[in-house]
Amino acid sequence: MTPHEKFEAALAQLPLIAILRGLQPQEALPIGQALAGLGWTLLEVPLNSPDPMKSIHTLAAALPQALVGAGTVLTVQDVQQVHAAGGQLIVSPNFNPAVVREAVRLGLVCLPGVITASEAFAALDAGATGLKIFPAEMITPAVLKALRAVLPTDTRVLPVGGITPDNMAPYFAAGANGFGIGSALYKPGITAAEVHAIAIKFIASCAGNIRA
Repeated sequence: MTPHEKFEAALAQLPLIAILRGLQPQEALPIGQALAGLGWTLLEVPLNSPDPMKSIHTLAAALPQALVGAGTVLTVQDVQQVHAAGGQLIVSPNFNPAVVREAVRLGLVCLPGVITASEAFAALDAGATGLKIFPAEMITPAVLKALRAVLPTDTRVLPVGGITPDNMAPYFAAGANGFGIGSALYKPGITAAEVHAIAIKFIASCAGNIRA
């Protein structure tokens, strides 16, 4: 499958991006396998993690069914390095037109961070695959619903920041297509077995709420 086909398949099955900030390269495979074994196939290694390109390469090579990539992608050079490592997913905390354009040029899934309607429309005009609504702590479900009302109906929107199994349902009801899950799922030093157990709780919270 192409990166975009993997993304759409994940949105229909389990629309959660695992944000593995602080992941050590030696942990990448067991953590990735613990998630992928549950059908969790969107895996993000933020670039402010230790040796992130090595982790991305390990995950992408071992889990071809997963959409593996990087978060905290800030520059065109970052995009190129992620692509060279085998990554197919580009996630940013901000909207940088040059980053989006380079991701589009390389055929990668690109989710820039936006918080306003102006940023959202600019990102879509640049070719973004979808929108990372960040930080979600500042965007209530009511605000998301208002934003969703003016965006093109096929826009993929994924709140990120402070998302837990307990607060996902109102965002789904407001029109979220999925979420990025960070420290509520993974913290440095946590074991693969612990990640597996936590992931099950998130998966249960998705049941019946997925907006394809």
